[in-house]
Amino acid sequence: MENQSHPTLESTLKSADTEEVIDIYFYRPIGYRWALLFQKLGVTPNAVTIASIFLGVGAGVCFYFDNIWISLLGIFLLMWANSYDSADGQLARMTQKFSPLGRLLDGFAGDLWFASIYIAICLRLAPVWGWPIWVLAIIAGLFHSRQASMADYYRNIHLLFLKGKSGSELDNTKELTEKYDSLTWGGDFFSKIVTFFYRSYTRGQENWSPNFQQMFGLLKEKYGDITPEKFRIEFREKSLPLMKWTNVLSFNTRAIVLFLSVLVSQPWVYFVFELTVLNIILIYMIRKHEGFCRDFSQKIERGEYDK
Repeated sequence: MENQSHPTLESTLKSADTEEVIDIYFYRPIGYRWALLFQKLGVTPNAVTIASIFLGVGAGVCFYFDNIWISLLGIFLLMWANSYDSADGQLARMTQKFSPLGRLLDGFAGDLWFASIYIAICLRLAPVWGWPIWVLAIIAGLFHSRQASMADYYRNIHLLFLKGKSGSELDNTKELTEKYDSLTWGGDFFSKIVTFFYRSYTRGQENWSPNFQQMFGLLKEKYGDITPEKFRIEFREKSLPLMKWTNVLSFNTRAIVLFLSVLVSQPWVYFVFELTVLNIILIYMIRKHEGFCRDFSQKIERGEYDK
């Protein structure tokens, strides 16, 4: 029987729909053990995220050196950082300690990991490549941010219609603006700053998904907070095939390519992979998602989900 002090591994997962194979059989079990330990010690999810930053940045420093053993150390540190990234979410689900700060910090941690990796690779290759390697890295980094952001957004959309609001971390700029306006600089300075940046992050996701915004608005207008079960089933069927691509755009696939490129002393390959393969997947994913959201909007307008 499950209890609060000893939650099961399954209870700390987001859903079978959105979990990746490597995560299910490797990172989630490791993260679960970390989360149990951190829960016992009273460590907060945000503290775990901060610890992952130091590990991830340490990995980046290792990738500066063209040395197989130091590269292997960097790979180990980045995998350790990612196990903490898994643990912070699992710990949050164990303790029900969710917050916009946690979401923002989680994304910021990953950005710092890869920023340090990009800088280290550029410094390593600059003597041969010169300034073009910095241009390549900056462009790859900008697209990396968008790839990860939209993957996160589509997963939370899927979870919303799969598990309801309690099972998703989907937010919108309207509610975040209302929250921002309700806070004062004098009494809520830190919360107001966090809400400002989190709202900007959310607005970026919304700007790249106009058809979903229209569909979601129609759903709210017509059905309020009670989404018809028929719609939820049909949306999940359309959205589920895209979940494998959101996982590719997240960590594991890009990390494998990064590790291989570093181990063969050709780390520039990772940047090219981001700009070609991962961007093709991003474009495909957006077009597909926007396409079926447009179709669902037409069905809603025709009243196909009315009781």
